[in-house]
Parts: sequence; C-alpha cells; structure tokens
Amino acid sequence: MSPKKYILMGIGNTLRGDDGIGSIIAQSFKDRDWLSMDCGVVPENFTSIIKKKGPDLVVLVDAVEMDLKSGEFRLISPYRISALHLTTHSMPLSFLISYLKEYTQELVFIGIQPKIINYSNSVSPEVLKSSEEIIRILKSKNFKLLKKL
Repeated sequence: MSPKKYILMGIGNTLRGDDGIGSIIAQSFKDRDWLSMDCGVVPENFTSIIKKKGPDLVVLVDAVEMDLKSGEFRLISPYRISALHLTTHSMPLSFLISYLKEYTQELVFIGIQPKIINYSNSVSPEVLKSSEEIIRILKSKNFKLLKKL
C-alpha cells in the first residue's frame, strides 16, 4: 500500500453543535487516497503526522463565523484566517497553518458557516447537508468547485 499523499484534518468540538462539523466530516470521510484525521479541538497534536508523512496536500475543515447563511462554506485564504472568528481552539489556526506549510506542497482551509454553537450534540440540517457536498469535493480533489472568501 502506498503512503497517503492527501491528509484531511477535521477540526471541531462535537459537544457544541455545528462546531463539531470538521470532526464529523473526518469521521465520515473514507477514501483510499486520503488519511482522514479527527483532530478535535487540538489539531496541533497531529502535526507530527504531517511532518512525518510529508503529504502533497493537507485540507483543514472547521466551523468559521463568516457572516454567511448557515451551512455555506468557503475556501479561505491562509492570509484571511487571522481576521475570522474561529470557534474553539487552544492555538490560533494561523500559527498551525504557517507551521504545516513547511511540510506539505499545498494547504487548503475550508470554513463552514455554523448555525448553532452551543452545548448540544446535534448538528443543524444545513450544516450536515454541506458536509456531504464537501466530502464529494474531497473525493474529487477538485477544489476549484469551492467559492473563495
């Protein structure tokens, strides 16, 4: 079996409604070309895997407040990340992304607009529907289908 050249890092807290969508996508996404990791709220704990594998592509998926309709998602430039309200993280994602860029040829960040971020283990229908579309995009590896923020 060849090493995985594509890595998905799903980020989020599944106990806070839509904030868990990155983790849910990582748990649901299965593809022979990809290593899919549910990073929870500590994606920095998974950097050694990225460093060791040296993938061609790393994709991060997380709930992000972007003032869009619930469930809408966007490809977010690494330069815009520090200006956005990211949900629950112990380390700013801009630091994580700067670090990961050294160990991969390409890095993609997909943000999903949450509807509900409170103590709940249920995800809104709008966000769940978008997660299915994101999984299709991941399998196709065609990120040109994503709108940019």
